[in-house]
Amino acid sequence: MDTAQLAFLCLAIAVIAFLYSSVGHAGASGYIATMTLFGLAATVIRPTALVLNILVATIGSFQFWRAGHFSWKLFWPFALLSVPAAYLGGYIQPSASILRILIGLVLLFSAARLIFRRGDPAETVAPSKPTAVGVGAGLGLLSGLTGTGGGIFLTPLLLFCRWAHIRQAAAVSAVFILVNSIGGLVGYFTAVRSLPVLGLYLAIPAVIGGTIGSHLGSRRLPVRAISILLAIVLAIAGTKLIFTR
Repeated sequence: MDTAQLAFLCLAIAVIAFLYSSVGHAGASGYIATMTLFGLAATVIRPTALVLNILVATIGSFQFWRAGHFSWKLFWPFALLSVPAAYLGGYIQPSASILRILIGLVLLFSAARLIFRRGDPAETVAPSKPTAVGVGAGLGLLSGLTGTGGGIFLTPLLLFCRWAHIRQAAAVSAVFILVNSIGGLVGYFTAVRSLPVLGLYLAIPAVIGGTIGSHLGSRRLPVRAISILLAIVLAIAGTKLIFTR
């Protein structure tokens, strides 16, 4: 990758971080989609997305915690086995073709999730501990395998099952993304003993974009338009990963 391409990639990552953080996400699926469209290999995309996810999720987690929306009681059962499962997922090194399909399917699901956003449930009921622990383990494994934090799955699940209100779901998902991204990255590093240097170059634009986006918040931005725009990018990248060899 030459200097001009790297500069454009940095700009794209900053924009993605800004857009995702403005609607309450860390942006892993967006980073994956962007790097896919720039033609990077899936084996490079996976750990780099985890690094960027950790940085932006840290910012979001702090802001949600400071605002008082985070619930430890709701969070810990989901996180109990998700972190070791994310470590295992990061440690596993699937073939490039399988990895491309897995990541592609996650991107397509993420696109659908952004288009069909579920409203705030009127009443909530906490999930049983065994259910939360099992769900967390499954999402943790998937997050480690694909380089995402699992929040793109946890948030709609919390709302669909009426386990949390929107702000509480976003807060729990932000911290869930953070701990699983750390677990997945540690697992990857344990297996490979190296990380792509690309993550260092993209860290600064991701932090800048994530900080500005989370500061402005979704109330000042056209959330629906942003969601549709992101969904289109994810769908294109997901299709490219699955059907391009």
